[in-house]
Amino acid sequence: MSLLRRVPQLFAGLILYGVSMALMVESSLGGNSWDVFHQGVSMVTGISFGWVVLLTGVPVLLLWIPLRQRPGFGTVANLVVVGFAADAALALLPAGESIPVRVGYVVGGILLNGFATGLYIGSRMGPGPRDGLMTGLAARFPRLSLRMIRTGIELTVLGIGFLLGGTVGIGTIAYALAIGPLVQLFLPMLTVPERKEPVLVEQ
Repeated sequence: MSLLRRVPQLFAGLILYGVSMALMVESSLGGNSWDVFHQGVSMVTGISFGWVVLLTGVPVLLLWIPLRQRPGFGTVANLVVVGFAADAALALLPAGESIPVRVGYVVGGILLNGFATGLYIGSRMGPGPRDGLMTGLAARFPRLSLRMIRTGIELTVLGIGFLLGGTVGIGTIAYALAIGPLVQLFLPMLTVPERKEPVLVEQ
């Protein structure tokens, strides 16, 4: 019964994560660090945002090898589904022309991103390529705090994305301040509990 919940939860989380990315991009008020990077690469290369998300995940996943991280089914699914979901959502979303709509896109995108993150990580089927990079570095360099590693990764990709022309704005700051508390709120609520093995009692 566990898989009957975990698999749909994984894909729901990945699809909603892609939609949340599209909301923040369409707002033109700034996305999270990785989305700024994805947007910058998309602008320079002409490749669609979703395909950049997909293609970027491949070299990030290769960085797992020296970190001795092992991908799961959810890792591979993340690599494929999020990009296509983001592209589909960008094609369907009305343009954020007015400030109230754009602000609504940012707020909705951040809230949905936190919820979607709790869904797909909570399915316990493997982290996404970028999540695994963070946890792998933390395991490889235990003297560095997880917060320091996450901050270093975020600042690096944000800087590159900004130089490539990605949008950095109030949405970027709002995401940085809100996503941690949101994931902390949603993840315990949405994590699928591990199935306990029956305890054999000797007669």
